[in-house]
Amino acid sequence: MKDLLLYQFSAVRPEEIPETLGAMLARHRARLEAVLKGGLPYTWENLITPLDEIDEEQNRFWSPVAHLHGTMQTPELRTAYEKGVELLTAFSTEFYQNEQLYAALKNLNEGMVYATLSSEQKKLLQHTLRDFLLGGSALLGVGKKRYQEISQRLALLETRFKNNVLDATEAWEKRVTDEEALAGIPPSTKEAMRSAALKKNLPGWTIKLAPSMFDAVMRHADSRELRREMRDAYITRASDRGPQAGRFDNRAIIEEILALRHEQAKLLGFKNFAEYSLAKKMAPSVSHVLAFLRDLVVRSQPKALQEFSELENHARRDGIEKLEPWDLAYYREKVRQSRFAFSEEEIRQYFPLPKVLAGLFAVTEKLYGITIRERVVADRPHHDVRLFELHDDEGTLVGGLWVDLYERLGQKRGGAWMGDAVIRWRTREGIQKPVAYLTCNFESPAQGKPSLLTSSDVETLFHEFGHCLNHLLTKVETRGVSGITGVEWDAVELPSQIMENWCWEEEVLTHLISGHVETGHPLPRDLNEKMQRAKTFNAGIDSLRQLLFALYDFRLHAEYTPDDSAQVLTRWREVGDEVGVVRYPQSDRMMHSFSHIFGGGYAAGYYSYKWAEMLSADAFAAFKEAGIFDPATAKRFLDEILSIGGSRSAMENFVAFRGRAPTVDALLKQDGLV
Repeated sequence: MKDLLLYQFSAVRPEEIPETLGAMLARHRARLEAVLKGGLPYTWENLITPLDEIDEEQNRFWSPVAHLHGTMQTPELRTAYEKGVELLTAFSTEFYQNEQLYAALKNLNEGMVYATLSSEQKKLLQHTLRDFLLGGSALLGVGKKRYQEISQRLALLETRFKNNVLDATEAWEKRVTDEEALAGIPPSTKEAMRSAALKKNLPGWTIKLAPSMFDAVMRHADSRELRREMRDAYITRASDRGPQAGRFDNRAIIEEILALRHEQAKLLGFKNFAEYSLAKKMAPSVSHVLAFLRDLVVRSQPKALQEFSELENHARRDGIEKLEPWDLAYYREKVRQSRFAFSEEEIRQYFPLPKVLAGLFAVTEKLYGITIRERVVADRPHHDVRLFELHDDEGTLVGGLWVDLYERLGQKRGGAWMGDAVIRWRTREGIQKPVAYLTCNFESPAQGKPSLLTSSDVETLFHEFGHCLNHLLTKVETRGVSGITGVEWDAVELPSQIMENWCWEEEVLTHLISGHVETGHPLPRDLNEKMQRAKTFNAGIDSLRQLLFALYDFRLHAEYTPDDSAQVLTRWREVGDEVGVVRYPQSDRMMHSFSHIFGGGYAAGYYSYKWAEMLSADAFAAFKEAGIFDPATAKRFLDEILSIGGSRSAMENFVAFRGRAPTVDALLKQDGLV
């Protein structure tokens, strides 16, 4: 296939989705029945290829629907999406509990044909048989039926959880008519607040819980009361506390999700959902993960305590005797300016989004010989969305990338993510080229000026693009292990986190991704040196924050006890005491908007960020040793990790690249913890 498969987003009709999808799934059930009637001997062509084609047709229909649901949501699309999830979950559960299909797969795995399969195909077969067991194929009678019911209910609850977070985020706003109340907030953010007010024909400024506004207020607002009020609104979203108490409360949903996950894991013979979760991950056991996280807590605490003490001392100069959570970001910025003589707002002026994006593409070309250029298309999810094509050093089209970078409150869920729109694999017509979605929530441009990125925003863009490269640069031709598909969840962050390192390197920072928004001048050497010195600023506090979330998630799923409705909150307080340093108010309800674990794929897996940080720090050390653009090292990373996908275990990939198993040493050095 010479061109890209591009979805017709404008053709998505919410009112038609359930009926069209239902008819498709009926055809797929009939085709599956026909495949199994073929009988022995089963081969790749008469068994796996039809299954791949069924999955491909479903993905082509559902991918644009799911993407629009996450980025351009409407009430009609939300309703249709929930119904579609219900239909797809039912089909998936039936599929993985089909005893005849499981027997056919085992026959292929154990028969004479197996020896003729490629290593990719054998890996996919191994994954598929594992997934059948995890999908309840070995269950009997009542157990199998109950597994189906749980799967259906979980899919619905996780969708409702995300919708409640989206609605709660959109519903809160604060009107300000006195500009003095906004003292300290950057002009670009004030302009966005002004635009939000004008949209409703209101005077003054309207503050929303958009990520960019929240971050700007917490970092820069001189008004302590405004910071407290906004943090309270943000940290109590979709809960029983705060300004919208009870309106979008996710508490009952959380409790039911945890109970159902635990029951499902027990049905399959696991002690708890954490143990079940590890069946698809690198980490070998629950105890190993807990030991890994707690070791990092111990190593991070001394530095974090020093950092927190410094923030407290600075706050006391302003008459604040007790540093509260709503003061942390503000005084971090104050101390940063005091110690390193630069502010985040000053930095932003050198990172207009178009310049950063062009620099990111230049880094990719220098590393992997990939050129990226825009392709103009009429049918896009939104007028801000752009399509880019990737070409190799011979000019051959490699894949496509949908780029959607600006926040749209009320339509687009928060955060940043990569999605696999189209998977690379060998079809009957040839190689299907991959396409990815790159989605962020940066501040929208105002008054004809480009969006300006913080250093954290720049890291986020590099991070998500790293995921995209893992998907787009794969050479694998077997559908179920191509790109990010089939990669162990705690290793899937390696390609993304390693990309963050390049945006801190002087050659990249100064010459490729920076250019003052007015003059175009690159980041000055003195400012660059200050940023480098500040790179590990408050790294201890940052590390403990991630470890707090990771330990909470893992312990919540590993130590779940039926009929203990208080454990959602008590576990949070226990982990808070264990991690220490920063104390959070008991009114906090962070877990009520923790979409990663209650509405995404990170349940009992949030530790993956720290696990992959270990992998990425160790892997990037190889680049530092040889040169950040060393061709041989880049080719080895491409050949042994990026292009391999899930066709080999993540540990095998890492050892093939690094020559040994990973160690935590590089991570500790990177974070300034040694």
